[in-house]
Amino acid sequence: MEVWLKRTVVFAIGVAVFWIVLTIWVERTAQASMRSIGDAPSGPRALIVYDPDPIYDLDAQVCRAFAEGLAERGFQSTVATVAAATDGSFDLHVFCANTYNWRPDRAVTGFIEELDLVGKPVVAITLGAGSTEVSQRLLEEIIKGKHAELLGSRSFWIMRPNDEARTEESNIAVAVSMAREWGRSLGEAIAQERVPEP
Repeated sequence: MEVWLKRTVVFAIGVAVFWIVLTIWVERTAQASMRSIGDAPSGPRALIVYDPDPIYDLDAQVCRAFAEGLAERGFQSTVATVAAATDGSFDLHVFCANTYNWRPDRAVTGFIEELDLVGKPVVAITLGAGSTEVSQRLLEEIIKGKHAELLGSRSFWIMRPNDEARTEESNIAVAVSMAREWGRSLGEAIAQERVPEP
């Protein structure tokens, strides 16, 4: 075997091993964390679930912003990591999945699979560097497979512009702002028993 071919094989194996180790690291279920947002104990309740990405905290920021938007419309939200989340009597379920290897993360999809979501209102949020089309579709399919009522589904990106009209702003700040506004408008729609287009 020629030297260049040996080097190519060794390099390819090295990349494959690195990718496998990285995937295992980012896909592991993170520590338990839970917080309540909104102070309307008699209002509708939302459960917002995510599994923290070990590199970026866009998921935590987007979930918190979405909950803040809901709170402005009278919701009380429990924002929880998969490790801390427990199902209960909620008027809305929100699942926020990171994209790894073009798929929604296993911690969130595994949590969804364990729930009884028949006829329940659900929102899907897909996060990624910039290519989330396949991941978003798969997340939607999992939710629909549970016979839930999918009220809306959106992707937010770390590197790709979330709003082409706001490219001068921080992309993360734009995603957070958009998530808050989406939570606000969805909360208003639910209060009026109508759901806007995402």
